[in-house]
Amino acid sequence: MTAVRKQIKLEEDEDAAQLKFPSEFKTADALLISEVHMLLKVRKEQNEEMDEDQELSAVFNKTLEYTEKFSFYQNRETIKAVRENLQSKNLHKFEAACLANLCPDNYEEAKALIPSLEVCQSFFNFDFVLCYSD
Repeated sequence: MTAVRKQIKLEEDEDAAQLKFPSEFKTADALLISEVHMLLKVRKEQNEEMDEDQELSAVFNKTLEYTEKFSFYQNRETIKAVRENLQSKNLHKFEAACLANLCPDNYEEAKALIPSLEVCQSFFNFDFVLCYSD
């Protein structure tokens, strides 16, 4: 099989809309944007505390700006509550992270944004799960 065919085969096997991910992702967790923001802030603080005058990369700073702009949950307790609530619904970890990051207004919007969602509309309490901001 040629390299091009192997690449096409891999791409066919991977489809987030159908929850088909590469094997590397089977044990990985999907982070919320708010979690990434917290991690980046800690890293920035650590860098500022160091005696050395090491500047953070432009990519790091742009990523920090992005996560600051789209970070919906501001503290660990809120993130934990949202994660626990979504995990109690037996969602795939990718779906749970997408729901928490995208914060859709209703089930129809959630289904349009996350095609793999197959649970019934009444299963979600969007007022609590996704609009739980601090």
